[in-house]
Amino acid sequence: MSDDNKDDTGGAADSEEPRKGARGGDGRREEAPRERVIRTPSPARDKELLAEGDISAPAGAGEQLDEASAKRAERVVATFFLLAFAGSVGFIAYYIGWSGRDGGMHGVDRARESNFWLGGMMALSFLALAIGVTIWVRRLMTSKPIIQERHLPAADEETRAGFNEDFMEGAVDSGITKRPLLRRTLLLASAPLGLAPLVLLRDLGPLPEKKLRSTFWAKAVEEAHKQGKKGVRLVVDGTNRPLRVSDFSSPGAMITVLPEGIEEHVPEEQVLTETAKAVTILINVPADEFKPAKGRENWHVNGIVAYSKICTHVGCPAALYEQTTHHILCPCHQSTFDATNAAKVVFGPAARPLPQLPLSVEDGYIVATSDYHEPIGPSFWERG
Repeated sequence: MSDDNKDDTGGAADSEEPRKGARGGDGRREEAPRERVIRTPSPARDKELLAEGDISAPAGAGEQLDEASAKRAERVVATFFLLAFAGSVGFIAYYIGWSGRDGGMHGVDRARESNFWLGGMMALSFLALAIGVTIWVRRLMTSKPIIQERHLPAADEETRAGFNEDFMEGAVDSGITKRPLLRRTLLLASAPLGLAPLVLLRDLGPLPEKKLRSTFWAKAVEEAHKQGKKGVRLVVDGTNRPLRVSDFSSPGAMITVLPEGIEEHVPEEQVLTETAKAVTILINVPADEFKPAKGRENWHVNGIVAYSKICTHVGCPAALYEQTTHHILCPCHQSTFDATNAAKVVFGPAARPLPQLPLSVEDGYIVATSDYHEPIGPSFWERG
């Protein structure tokens, strides 16, 4: 059998697949049809896309409003503006009337309640205002094309006059002059938002007056003196165990202490506040390295010295102690105080030393003989 009808690969010579370069009857080479890649436009579509012509919107499109639809949209926008006004008023009313009730905000539940109502009212106000403005722009303003040419930054009189003209035209186009309901409700919704920052200034008050000038140490020492005692005993924070000198005899040791009886003599809702103000660190500084400040020679017990735990920078707990350098460190902003030298500042942003608590011994217990002689905590301008 002859192999003349087969190609070199053994396939049929008369394959149905189109062959490139085949010649027609007139001897000319015929081009095989090209396959189109998926998702590409057809040649006819190419010609359509490349065709020259104006494809912009018809003249005057979007320049006229359907007044009936515009009236409905106007009422919807006004409703949202009134809702924003109600949210702002609710924020101010809750902040003034309820957030500070019963002597202030105490506990996690009250903080959660305050965050829920204040945050919810402000979110409602901003959201309603944003929705109203969005509907205003989408439904009550025309969409005619605006062309702005670039010019030199300096504007001449003609340009400024043109700006004024464009501004007034924009005001008319926005409908703010034509639709008094929108204008009035927008101003009504925005007014409380402008007052909100002023209301929030209430967080800066009331002024502390003399509340920061003394701590519970003063009251506890006064009660101890009435009972004929030398001072109030120091108790360990957490266990309320009175501290003996023999219990704190290791140089380099540090512990947090409080005045005895703070939970018994302070109303329950004020215990945390008074505890935070009276919290004190007790440090056993080696006697040969201790340098008492002038007038404070008898404020320590064999190198055992007490300082306020509240940093004088912004009030963080200065609770880190380096035994080798005898430095008290505040972890918030790295204010560093020298425990051997009246807790003076040696590094960091703190402006003054930690207040020192006068100590003594009575029946083997470490006692405080008076309150701090200066305000504890961050410096404040009312100190005088």
